Amino acid sequence: MAFRDIVVLVDSGEKSEKALDQAVRLAQRHDAHLIGLHIRPLPQLPNYVVTQLGPDVLDMQRQWNDEAAIAAKTLFTRKTAGMDARCEWRDVEGPLLEQVILHAKYADLVVVSQYEPGSDSVDGQAEVVDQLVLGSGRPVLVVPYAGTFGEIGRRVMVAWNGTREATRAVADALPFLKAADKVEVVSVNGGNGSGRDGHGDVPSADICLHLARHGVKAEAEHIMAVDLAVGDALLSRCTDESIDLLVMGAYGRSRLRELILGGATREILKQMTVPVLMSH
Repeated sequence: MAFRDIVVLVDSGEKSEKALDQAVRLAQRHDAHLIGLHIRPLPQLPNYVVTQLGPDVLDMQRQWNDEAAIAAKTLFTRKTAGMDARCEWRDVEGPLLEQVILHAKYADLVVVSQYEPGSDSVDGQAEVVDQLVLGSGRPVLVVPYAGTFGEIGRRVMVAWNGTREATRAVADALPFLKAADKVEVVSVNGGNGSGRDGHGDVPSADICLHLARHGVKAEAEHIMAVDLAVGDALLSRCTDESIDLLVMGAYGRSRLRELILGGATREILKQMTVPVLMSH
């Protein structure tokens, strides 16, 4: 099993470059078709602004979009030198969230950067990860905006809690898990028993047995975190074990008639120190 097509969201910023580096490595490792996706936001200003400043302000916004698109394509071309036969550049215009979800649906994996609070961004950029994970039906690899990362997926930790989302994440992560040198399946504060979100008699043991049938030798771990939030406990474990990829299911909750990521998922996205593969 391997990823056959990968979409990476590209702009001209440093954060985007980190995500692109990982997407290129993964495309080379899996002999995958790599799609660089750049989305130009539609020029959109309140009528009173256009009235006061004139139509030139819209022309300036279009010019900025053109310059950003050229810079993004230049970055993609430089990073993918020598991969021409397996690369594709897409430069589309439209609402960011609608376009990124549309293109993500037709790929095995989507790679994006973690959102940096306070950074300059186009409308909807802060919600990209949430909407991709919850709306595309595809696994999303989120690369932190801070830190330096080499090849990922050699030491993988799976956050397991027995839910549908965690089960989906394990299935989506199989290309990573099969190629990893070490896989840990970690349950935090897991209870015994059966039921919809049950762990079985020993938390993480049954999913490790399932993975073994796929040729993945995984270690089952159960940790208690009395004084730590689940997200903090997982990130602390990643640091202690030199984990380079965290795999987890993404929990969604309702807010103003739309779904956003919540719970430990939200904690991880705010404080992440390693790339995270999320599925819903």
